[in-house]
Amino acid sequence: MEHLIAKLLHDFEQGKMNRRQLIQSLAMAASAAAAAAPARAAGGRGFKAVAVNHISYQVADYARTRDFYAGLLGMQVSHDDGRRQCYLAFGDTFLLARNARGDASGPRIDHMAYTIENWDKNAVEAELKRRDLPARLDTEDSFHTKDPDGFDVQISGKNMHA
Repeated sequence: MEHLIAKLLHDFEQGKMNRRQLIQSLAMAASAAAAAAPARAAGGRGFKAVAVNHISYQVADYARTRDFYAGLLGMQVSHDDGRRQCYLAFGDTFLLARNARGDASGPRIDHMAYTIENWDKNAVEAELKRRDLPARLDTEDSFHTKDPDGFDVQISGKNMHA
C-alpha cells in the first residue's frame, strides 16, 4: 500500500494526474485496503487478488485519451469501437477509456476490476452473499459489487476482459 501511495504522489508531482484524479485514486486504494481487512479478520475467507485486471475510466473524449496514453506511455490500443471506447493495454492490465455518460459530472474512475486466483463463479457469488454484498453478474467471469464507500468493484477471473 505504501508503494502504491508513493507512486500516486510521484505521478501527481510529475503532472501525470490532476488533484481530482489523485484523490479518487487514493480513495479507491484506501477502500480496497479497508475491504480486505475484514476478510483477513474473518479467518482468511474471501479471495486472493493477484492483479488489477483493468481500470474503467470515463473521459470527455476517448479518442483524445487514447492518443495521449498511446503516444506518451506506449500503451497498446485494442477493442477500439471508433465511437465510444477502447482498451489501452500495459503490462498485464489495461485502461478502459470510455466517453462519459450523459449524467457524469466529468472524468472519473468508473470501477476497478481485480483478478483473483482460482476463479469459481459459484464460490464468488456465495462469498459475496455471505457478506451481504450485492453480487451483479457482469460476465461468466466477473461480478460487480460495492465496497464500504460505495465504489464499484469488479471481481474477475484471469480470462475476463471487460
